[in-house]
Amino acid sequence: MRDKSGLRRRALAAYAAPALPMAALYLPVYVFLAQYWSGTMGVSVGVIGAVFIAVRLLDAITDPVMGWLSDRVTIGGLRRKPWLLLALPGIGVAVWALLVPPNGAGIVWFAGFLVLLTISWTMYLTPYFAWGAELTGDYAERARVTVWRETAGLLGTVCAMLLYGTAEAGTGLQRIALLVMIGLPVLTLLALRAPEGAVRPAPGREALWRVLRTDPVFGRLLLAYLLNGAANALPATLFLFFVEFRLGDAAAGGPLLIAYFGAAMLGAPLWIWAGKRFDKHRVWCLAMLYACAIFAVAFTLGPGDVTGFAVICVLSGLALGADLSLPPAMQADVVDVDTLRSGVARTGAFFALWSVATKASVAVAGGVALIVLEWQGFSAQGGNAQGALIWLAGLYALAPVALKLAAVALMWRYPLGREVATANRARIEG
Repeated sequence: MRDKSGLRRRALAAYAAPALPMAALYLPVYVFLAQYWSGTMGVSVGVIGAVFIAVRLLDAITDPVMGWLSDRVTIGGLRRKPWLLLALPGIGVAVWALLVPPNGAGIVWFAGFLVLLTISWTMYLTPYFAWGAELTGDYAERARVTVWRETAGLLGTVCAMLLYGTAEAGTGLQRIALLVMIGLPVLTLLALRAPEGAVRPAPGREALWRVLRTDPVFGRLLLAYLLNGAANALPATLFLFFVEFRLGDAAAGGPLLIAYFGAAMLGAPLWIWAGKRFDKHRVWCLAMLYACAIFAVAFTLGPGDVTGFAVICVLSGLALGADLSLPPAMQADVVDVDTLRSGVARTGAFFALWSVATKASVAVAGGVALIVLEWQGFSAQGGNAQGALIWLAGLYALAPVALKLAAVALMWRYPLGREVATANRARIEG
């Protein structure tokens, strides 16, 4: 069966499949890794935060380079698929080293293999997301491609949670590592069956950083994406700390995360449905405002409020579905604006910059939060003063509200709505 853009559902499923193991990897790196390496391996939370920030500075170089390469270099007539295969060995080695470290592994081991994972991850994800943007040019159907991919990603997240939540931390991370090391190569080979967009003229030498300065639409979306990414990164990084030390129930962390991401998986199709019928930027703004109301309540919770927090996890998880599904579709619309202006498709380069924004927002926000917590006397070993726990709650619940409100202010009057995006695509194809 085909969707409205002429793509077979089988091809969409094949393209989306690798998102499952990649999302299963994303969760431990940004949610479990800080707690495991600080609590079990004994590395300072502040040092871990500093490493996360330093590695993201590397991304500012590697992501644009990878985007440039995947736009210009063809192997066997293909621009995107070969890079996915080349990235697999580095991902496999780094995943095992970080999630199943030997006794005595310290900060040098952690930092070195995090760098390897970051470079390999960039080599995989930058062409992968650019490929998705090129599967269709239709305004509404780009959202459909996104929801296929993000639904697979949410399934991977839930799988990772089930593997982690039904065992001790070390065993759970080992299970996730095996899922990624086996599942990613198999599903990548499956994805090769999906079509790749036609090879278009290679991009010129104009720096995308110059486009960022001169194109207000691109700059506005990128900044809003960064702010909202940081807002989502704070609770992701601090989730297990919040459950263990603020609510006082470490064992509830796994089930609560399953509820959160399960709700996101259920909510994504609803947001996509709304995004097809209304301007995607307005739908996204409403989702962010809704999330702000939910997170503000989380700050008021204290020891024993696990049931109330479970409700918050479900309600905020529904909002996460919008964050995962709508912005990538909007990003593809922005590429069309540049294609009309420059005459070439620089999809990979654009998605490389968005990859920088994504990973920078996650690591810098999470890293700064960990450093601030250490300055306030917080320890992953326990015995924290009330002041440190208030800082934990504020960084978890209130800081995301401020960041999301700033993103809404940027996006509410965003000029690239349905009518403009559809007209741009018609000009490209006409």
